Amino acid sequence: MSTKEAVAVVPTMAGVGRPARLDPRTKSLLVLVTSLVVMAPGGQSFVPAALALGVLLAAWEGASRRALLLPLAAGALAAAAYLLPVAAPYPVVGVVAVAATYFLRFTAIAGVALHLLATTSPTELTAALRAARVPRAVTVPAAVMLRFFPVIVTEARAVHDAMRLRGIGGWAGLLRHPVLAVERFTVPLIASSLRVGEDLAASALLRGLGSAVRPTAMDPPRFGRADAGCALVVVLLAAATSWVRSS
Repeated sequence: MSTKEAVAVVPTMAGVGRPARLDPRTKSLLVLVTSLVVMAPGGQSFVPAALALGVLLAAWEGASRRALLLPLAAGALAAAAYLLPVAAPYPVVGVVAVAATYFLRFTAIAGVALHLLATTSPTELTAALRAARVPRAVTVPAAVMLRFFPVIVTEARAVHDAMRLRGIGGWAGLLRHPVLAVERFTVPLIASSLRVGEDLAASALLRGLGSAVRPTAMDPPRFGRADAGCALVVVLLAAATSWVRSS
């Protein structure tokens, strides 16, 4: 076997058993469209379709834990939004129900957005947005924020672990001294966020993210069958929702 043939066989064998990945432009468009539709007036009827899309994306990605937790969280919020006011018709319960209604919408959007965060690297997102002719004023913050959120989650866990080691964390400390517990958690997290933001900005500059010269992508984004299949699923979910609303 020649060298060229060996190089051609390696990518083919590496892709065996892996699900096809969506183009980052498709994933970004899914998040944008889902946010606009669900948060629009009357968008509550599209929440089940958005949740179904998030569960399908999680299952396709192989994130079984997210595919299980997403409908459970949505079911709990839906119960608080629609069943709790019927069981306990009190003004305070009404406030909780209204808040649960909005959190239910955010949960539906989060199911789609988490797929983008989990399966897209900043490099892939930057290349996709450049291919879509998106201005740099949008490309650079989007790439930085895509890396920012996972780092902040890690920093928040580290702060929480440090609080528990000092005996000031957990629900008991929060119930005894809620203001003090929140202060001890947020102040280190804010300081860590500022440091992480500076590090990410410096890393982006070193990588030439804000350069006026258009870099060459080693793996340029391409639309494929997976994107067409995802578009078909979105159309079917939207059509089913419209049919339920009209019936």
